Amino acid sequence: MTPALRIISPGLSTTVQDVGRTGYQRLGVSLGGALDQVSLHAANALVGNPCNAGALEALYVGPSFAIEAEDVRLSFAGADAMIEIFADADADADSSETIRPMQSIHLRRGQVVRIGSLKNGTTLYIAVEGGFDIAPVLGSVSTDSRGKIGGWQGRPLIAGDVLPLRHATATERNEYRIDGLDLSAPGRFRAVPGPQSDYFSDDEIERFFASEYTVGAGSNRMGMQLKGRPIQHRRGFNIVSDAIATGSIQIPGSGLPIVLLADHQTTGGYPKIATVISADLPALGRLPIGSRISFAPVTLQEAAAARRQLAANLEGIGGKMVPIRPAPATVETRLLECNLISGVYDAAA
Repeated sequence: MTPALRIISPGLSTTVQDVGRTGYQRLGVSLGGALDQVSLHAANALVGNPCNAGALEALYVGPSFAIEAEDVRLSFAGADAMIEIFADADADADSSETIRPMQSIHLRRGQVVRIGSLKNGTTLYIAVEGGFDIAPVLGSVSTDSRGKIGGWQGRPLIAGDVLPLRHATATERNEYRIDGLDLSAPGRFRAVPGPQSDYFSDDEIERFFASEYTVGAGSNRMGMQLKGRPIQHRRGFNIVSDAIATGSIQIPGSGLPIVLLADHQTTGGYPKIATVISADLPALGRLPIGSRISFAPVTLQEAAAARRQLAANLEGIGGKMVPIRPAPATVETRLLECNLISGVYDAAA
């Protein structure tokens, strides 16, 4: 039997994601990849995978799935959530074990994982030791739902999906948790002005950076729609379509900013007042609807320095991993471990 995870309930939107599909935007293929690369990196580190391995990305509400393998090692990283482990699909809540994200866990065939609503963030990553046995498309297993490529059949998961695993069994090792990984949002997201700054007056650019916005309900993996004070165009709101970078802040005819995220289109015809720097994109990707957000202007040199710091922080995630200590033994378990019989006598003799 092929080792696998069988999806019982997919949650709100669960897809396979890795670091993205680089090098094909000129052909109209979006970058894609995890909204929160930091949490993806952490989930892979906890199970010993390469940092670019594919994992499940759950948005807002997590999935439920059953283990169809001899045993597996899973990890969870990102937003807070109640993660319940059941002995089998028929077990009741009273018999479940509850864990929190930022740790790995060893599970066996038939056990069921149920993940509830996410808190303090939008994204949770579920990695499995060895990864999923899914063929990459253009060098990536990331799901491009609009292009219907990558991931599992080019779409979010549905009930009944069976995701094949590369490893039939888990390795023998301790379990780990990550301590001290800061996933909080910055006070202001750093952005480089432009590239179409000339479509806005200096006063409007200054007002944009001084304004506070709210993440709107229409936001998704393609773009974050912001509600607040509209930005006035100086030269109209149509441009000859040009290339889009992740983090670009478009100002359409409504004047309300749209921050383009992982699944953004490759070209666009609205002027872009600024671009969120790459170092702040993971924190941006985990912002839930209703969050308040503002931006601070930085230079290209500052953006490059922040990117180098992010790379160093990612390299340092392994140093934040600590073994999970087994629970202290109770009197009963200690008695069971001890040999309380000093000898055996044959009464008949």
